[in-house]
Amino acid sequence: MSELDDIRSFIAVVETGGFGRASKVLGLSKSIVSRRIARLEADLGTRLLSRTTRGISPTEAGIEFKARGERILADLAEARESVAQQTGGVAGRLRLSMPLTFGVSHVAPVLAELAHRHPKLEFDVEASDRYVDLIGERFDAAIRIGTLKDSSLVARRIAPVYGAVVASPGYLERRGRPVSPLDLTEHDCLIYTGTATTDWTFRMSKRWVSVRPTGRMRSDSGETLAEWAEAGLGLAVLPTFMLTDAISRGALEHLLLDYPMKEQGLFVVRPPGAYVPGKVRVLIDLLVERFGGEPSWDRCQMAAKARGLSFGAEAVSDDAVASEARLPAHQLA
Repeated sequence: MSELDDIRSFIAVVETGGFGRASKVLGLSKSIVSRRIARLEADLGTRLLSRTTRGISPTEAGIEFKARGERILADLAEARESVAQQTGGVAGRLRLSMPLTFGVSHVAPVLAELAHRHPKLEFDVEASDRYVDLIGERFDAAIRIGTLKDSSLVARRIAPVYGAVVASPGYLERRGRPVSPLDLTEHDCLIYTGTATTDWTFRMSKRWVSVRPTGRMRSDSGETLAEWAEAGLGLAVLPTFMLTDAISRGALEHLLLDYPMKEQGLFVVRPPGAYVPGKVRVLIDLLVERFGGEPSWDRCQMAAKARGLSFGAEAVSDDAVASEARLPAHQLA
């Protein structure tokens, strides 16, 4: 077991980039992690890590050993899980991060069903729009919405997510109704700051056009933007899964139907590695079961489909995507 602990410590150091960060991930002192790496290098008779003023990185031997060590730990975890399943199904603790609005309204019922299916499975769930560090904070998985950044994490796309431009009837009566993305230059925009870009991307004819909204109201909370939009403070772009009630009771109107927005996605991401723990696998399977196919969970999108409309955009040519424009709203032409 000490050899396995040494391997785990080495992998943690490589993935986090330092002994201090690895010690926090492992819940150990920095000196213990350092001794484990030194013991491992002594046993193997070679250096696994290069230590420079810029940090720590694996040597060529270290890269090879990390890959083989990960396979060893994955095989051990799979063997343990196989035995556990023979005696009563999936067990252990699932540490999950999920977005606040979508998580509470849509994922929480799925987790309740998962708990009924697997009585020995424990749940530790953080519902927040905070972008968590899966490896550093020891999460098993995270549910994310949007366009994923490149990373070492493994992602599974569950379903499409659509956005819509909305405003209150009072705002539209006071400021007028935009008929194309070009008209956004004349409007107050409520800006979501929870993503890397604040641009709003539309399909106009055969190309994508990204508008950079301008306005005095900003928030990293979709629910806050929805409240501001209903209060008549401006136009907002919000995911359709949270618009059903507001549109059905007339508090918000869906705008620019002829200019679909770029489709985003609902994803499950997990730490790197070929082995998928059973607790993560059953979560992914149930999410696909509940959210895959027809978007019955997105009543706003289903209502649009019933009217022959779609909030999603059809594919355009690679050349059109490659020439996608990203312009501030006041410069869009």
